[in-house]
Amino acid sequence: MINKIEHIGIAVKNLEQAIQTFEKLLNTNCYKIEEVQDQKVKTAFLKVGETKIELLEATSSDSPIAKFIDKRGEGIHHIAFEVENLENKLTELKELNFQLIDDKPKIGAENFLIAFLHPKSVNGVLTEFCQIQEENKSQD
Repeated sequence: MINKIEHIGIAVKNLEQAIQTFEKLLNTNCYKIEEVQDQKVKTAFLKVGETKIELLEATSSDSPIAKFIDKRGEGIHHIAFEVENLENKLTELKELNFQLIDDKPKIGAENFLIAFLHPKSVNGVLTEFCQIQEENKSQD
């Protein structure tokens, strides 16, 4: 079961500039900046209602975000849905013939468990599923 749209990821060239733009646009403040080293990305989060906007800046020229921006330019990178049990969801999606990028969950920003589906199997949309880990639930 999908609980909600957890966040929308937006690839940006300059995180500081993008934070200023989105803070003005959304009339809210960035509440967290975090680097996810194994994904070679620096993220910033803003919240609108229950949904987050995740700004993503590459920390390396060979990161997925750098490659995305080189190919498509800045813009919406992915949409993320929150689920209760990510492993079960991945099994279900595989049985439904969705192409998984991640066969097993990995740790992402905000210490969530995450996994992506290939855009080819979702009408061109990079789709992420994420699960809040128990230690994060008390902070929510």
